[in-house]
Amino acid sequence: MADRLTIARPYSRAAFAGAHADKRLGAWSEALQVAAEAVKDPRVAALLENPRVRPEELAELLIGVVGPQLGRYGENFLRTLAVNHRLAYLPEISTLFDALKNSAEGVADVTVTSAAPLDAAQKQKLAAALEKRLKRTVRLHGEVDQRLIGGAVLRAGDLVIDGSLRTRLERIAYELTV
Repeated sequence: MADRLTIARPYSRAAFAGAHADKRLGAWSEALQVAAEAVKDPRVAALLENPRVRPEELAELLIGVVGPQLGRYGENFLRTLAVNHRLAYLPEISTLFDALKNSAEGVADVTVTSAAPLDAAQKQKLAAALEKRLKRTVRLHGEVDQRLIGGAVLRAGDLVIDGSLRTRLERIAYELTV
């Protein structure tokens, strides 16, 4: 995965620079997500690997799928990816683009994995605390994992805050065995 991200990073930065200059971050984000989903389709993936299909044809296929959201710069971007045989990296490019977009807009996506579903009041309190700590607007994404026993695990990019009962019990068990 690291190799794919390494290859995708300069393309995502170039896409971000162009979209940011045109003030079209939202449209680009949506278009890249659509294109990323398209290349995940097994039929399109087979075309990407087929040596008889020219890069220009692949680019035109994706331009047709994405539509006019990207504009002329975006069409050129997809053509560049096709010529360089990088269309298969669109999922990673889209993910990295969204991270750059969120950073520029001051937004942090936080995944909250809890032992039980959180109610609206708990989500609001948690979002307020995270906004204060991260100094960004927070978008919470909830998941439930009953193996945590209690508490929650928060993930925002590289930041992980593990307040689960399961982890606390594992630490106690470790301390008792050492």
